[in-house]
Amino acid sequence: MSLARLLQLASPTLPVGAYSYSQGLESAVEAGVVHDAASAERWIGDVLELSLARLELPLVRRQIDDPTQERNDFFLATRETAELRAETLQMGHSLAKLLGGLGIPVAIRDPAYPTAYAIAVRAWDIPALDGAVAYLWSWLENQVMAALKAVPLGQSAGQRILLSLGGRLEALALAEVDEARWSNFAPGLAFLSARHETQYSRLFRS
Repeated sequence: MSLARLLQLASPTLPVGAYSYSQGLESAVEAGVVHDAASAERWIGDVLELSLARLELPLVRRQIDDPTQERNDFFLATRETAELRAETLQMGHSLAKLLGGLGIPVAIRDPAYPTAYAIAVRAWDIPALDGAVAYLWSWLENQVMAALKAVPLGQSAGQRILLSLGGRLEALALAEVDEARWSNFAPGLAFLSARHETQYSRLFRS
């Protein structure tokens, strides 16, 4: 049953609004940094390895073991732009509301999405490694779906990106990152995310 619960949690049909966010990818397209399949894969891969895997993922792993308000608040403080902060709060609120309706209380104030996700993994007895890989996969799939619309790319190009970057996920999930070295230092991402707030034409909320 944990596999079914894991698939449910990682599904794009999960009603948290992930499809409405690009996390700066749309701004990268507007700036010309991302303009084809190769540059989209490079951008998504860099964000995956240099930001997500160095802070967000290890935080998810710790929150699965022991969800705390302190880590949740720390993650919110690392969101560099108003859009990125609003995104994780909205998705976290939506998932917490869904979980509450399913009988899983989220006893964290203003839960960020990684915290709410970790609480679901813990409540459903999903193995931590599987939960971590699924978290990365869900993020990756959403980024590729955003690239299909914003670049735009064809479906086959999107599948090739998923196949290529998906092969990295288990190794990233297995890597141990000491809490003192958690970092999401990605100034290009922060800069473009900030520019997205005033971008004239937008499909996405971030």
